Amino acid sequence: MTNVWLYTLVSVVIVSMISFIGILTLLLKESILRKILLFFVSFAAGALLGDAFIHLLPEAVKNGFTIYVSMYLLLGILAFFILEKFIFWRHCHIETSEQHPHPVGMMNLVGDGMHNLTDGMIIAGSYYVSIPVGLATTLAVIFHEIPQEIGDFSVLLHAGYTKLKALFYNFLSALTAVIGAIITLIAGANSHNFSVFIIPFTAGGFIYIASSDLIPELHKETAIWKSFFQLVGIILGILVMFVLLFLE
Repeated sequence: MTNVWLYTLVSVVIVSMISFIGILTLLLKESILRKILLFFVSFAAGALLGDAFIHLLPEAVKNGFTIYVSMYLLLGILAFFILEKFIFWRHCHIETSEQHPHPVGMMNLVGDGMHNLTDGMIIAGSYYVSIPVGLATTLAVIFHEIPQEIGDFSVLLHAGYTKLKALFYNFLSALTAVIGAIITLIAGANSHNFSVFIIPFTAGGFIYIASSDLIPELHKETAIWKSFFQLVGIILGILVMFVLLFLE
């Protein structure tokens, strides 16, 4: 149990530190940054799918497949849809004005905080299964968070935050992953069946993020060489998850 707490807390702190990667938007030319993001989005898609299908789902059916595995997986997909639809995104056709302001910066921080809270929960839940599964899930989250945090930092700058405040508030938002992890560690310690729920739920969330968010983003690039580059990134992400099997 001590190892689970240690690995989980170290992992979520590392994930939280990824929030500082937004500084790359100030150090790199936009053309170079776009290429980096293109690779990480592709790689993250592969890593999330690889973790879901290579690590999480096999663990979920380890003691036999039941209808509950399917239901928890579908619940994960729906939960991440709700999180994205009603919290993380806000689309409005009315232009910003004094009568109708769009507090995009604060809304982004709140939405990102909820997102990171969930990340902390699924990382902690994965470590309850085993250390290798927890490490694989942590890596998948990190690869997903890199392009996410760069985008969040850019949104805060666009909302009028100074560079220092953008980094600081983005980091505070990222720290909610620690809260989510602690909540899950306490819940898991008091429930022997916790992993039965959290593992397929996490797999569903990862499948949703990869297939609904990341892959559609890749489809915006139609050039042959860029599409090939994306395919390589996805395959590499899957391969990393496959190699981690040998740690088990």
